[in-house]
Formats: sequence, C-alpha cells, structure tokens
Amino acid sequence: MNVIFTCGGTAGHVNPALALAGYMQKMDADTRILFVGTPRGIERSLVEKAGYEFRAVEVSGFSRRISVESLVHNLRSVKNLLVAPARAKAIIREFQPDLVVGTGGYASYPIVKCAAQLKIPTAVHESNMVPGLTTKMLESFADRIMVGFEDCRAHYKNPEKIVVTGTPVRGDFFDLDRAQAREKLGLTDERPLLVSFWGSLGASTMNEMMVDFFAKEAAEGYPFHHIHGVGSSGWEKMQSDMAQRGLANGGGLDVREYIHDMATVMAAADVVLCRAGASTVSELTALGKPAVMVPSPYVTNNHQEKNARILERHNGAVVVLEQQTDGAALYDTVSAVLRDGERRAQMSRGMEELGVKDATQRLYDTVMALL
Repeated sequence: MNVIFTCGGTAGHVNPALALAGYMQKMDADTRILFVGTPRGIERSLVEKAGYEFRAVEVSGFSRRISVESLVHNLRSVKNLLVAPARAKAIIREFQPDLVVGTGGYASYPIVKCAAQLKIPTAVHESNMVPGLTTKMLESFADRIMVGFEDCRAHYKNPEKIVVTGTPVRGDFFDLDRAQAREKLGLTDERPLLVSFWGSLGASTMNEMMVDFFAKEAAEGYPFHHIHGVGSSGWEKMQSDMAQRGLANGGGLDVREYIHDMATVMAAADVVLCRAGASTVSELTALGKPAVMVPSPYVTNNHQEKNARILERHNGAVVVLEQQTDGAALYDTVSAVLRDGERRAQMSRGMEELGVKDATQRLYDTVMALL
C-alpha cells in the first residue's frame, strides 16, 4: 500500500501525520510512505529526521498588510497557487498512492484536492477546535474530516463526513503516573507542581511576565514546586532578568531553557500554565491536567483562544488573555487553582471528558475504512 501524507506550517500539523505513518508501518511493514510539504517549512526537517521520503510543493498564504513587501509576497503566492496543481498531479502520478491524508497547512490543499479529483480516497485531520482555512477549502473534496473533539462537529457544513478521532499524543506521556513521575523528579514533599512553558521557542512577552511571577513565588516562600521552560530565544534574557531581581533556582523553582523530560514533567504536574496550541490541548486532555491558558494572540484566525474556550466551557481550564494580565495577576490566578484541591479535581474531570488516549488507533481505523 502506498500512502501520501501532506502537511506543514507547524509541528502541530506534522506530528499527527508522523504518528499515523509510524502506526501504519507497524501494522504493515510493506506500507510505503511519502510526505509532501513546502520546501522550506518545519515539516521538511521533522519528516527527514524521522526517516521518511519527502517531496516539496511551493505553496504560501496571503498577507493582509498594506505594504510593498506584502504585495510582492501575495504576487508570489498567486504564482504558487497556479503552479501547485501541476506539481501535485506529477507527484501523485509518480507515487501512485492508494490513500492521501492531509493534516493541515497550505501544502495539504493541492495534494488532497488533486487526489480527490482522481478518485483516490482522501482524509483530512484538523487538530484545532475550529477548522482552518485549508480544512474549510478541502471539506467538499475530502472523504473524511477527522477532528479532535465532539464539539468540533458543529463547525462543519458536512457533518456526515466528520469523525471524532482526537489528536495523537506521544505514547511515553502515559508511561508514569503522578506519584512515579514525582519520585523520578525528586519531589519528596506534598507541595503541588506547576509546570509552565510558552512553546519550544518561548514567547518574549510572557517570559517577561514570568520574572514578576517568580518574584511573587519567592516572596511567599515558594508554596508550590514550579518547573518553567523558557525556550531558546529567551534564555539569555531570562537569566539576566532573574539575576537583576536576585532570583535563582532553588526552594521549589526550576527554570530551564528547555524541558527535555516533558513526558515525566507533565505526568507529575498538578496544574499547567501554557498557550493553547492544538498539540498542547491534546496532551492536557489526554492526561486530564488542569490548565491556566494564555492563548497566543498572534496566530491565524485566533485559533488558540477558540481552542482554550472549549476547554473552559468544560471546566477544564481557566483562560487569561495576554493583553489583560501581568505577572503578579497571573500568579494570583494560578495560585488560586493550586491551593484548591477540590477545584483541581473538578478541572481534571473536565479535561478527561475531552481526552482521547487512543487517537492514533482511531485515525488508523478511519483511514483504513476508506480502503
């Protein structure tokens, strides 16, 4: 069997495809996999690192800004849009796929549309709570649209095509329970654990707030354990800012450039303070972890706030908008949750109601049914 996966733009679009590709080859070692994405996107490095064959289609979005640079970019995007169908068809003719699966990003559009027009079975996975532009454009072409949660179904015009599969979460996230993870981290007292991060690269505004957050923790004698992942882009500044404020690791505070043992740390967490990207949402719900979420205001179509609001409606998360808070206020919000065990238990149940632990299996069953 030959399968094309097409995705790009963010790791949140690529990782579900990698999870499903690996599972398909586990079930049938003779399955041939080809990934298609943009030539310079993050998808290329992630796919090639995973050892899969990769082909590129030049596709780009449109800028709404009024500037010479935006005009040039949009003219290039129009050109790409005109050339992409022919490139997509050439890739499909050469590889002869039995199935095409798109998991988000502009590169998905020409490949999935072309495959559908050639009567090849197609499926699209949408990791965000509401469909992105690419998914909206492909809804009428794809045979199945796979979504993360039941609440997502209402956002589509063709509900008969929708299958609730969840979004795959790394298997090692389930290796340890809370007690085992705390032991591995060396947490020997009863203080709850807060885990915070703003993505692999961090977020400058939020990391600046965290210095005030740390200061208030210190002033209150570190009432809880706290592991914070700064991100590579803000690490040097964070070290400098903490030194100027007389702050350092210890007493319960553990500030790191990157959380390399994320599976263990997340298993041990009592509350998670974070953005609301699709991958993070999937991990939190699968693990049943209460969260205080500060959605990124800089993403397309405000996807992150929409993701977070669904968790909030299920009582699994507290949503705080970046422009309406500061470090001290954010500390007060998080601290209130950490100090209230009954509230945390209720939030955990809300997350678990949305969680899908067998998402990869559901994805596999859905796409194989098309064959």
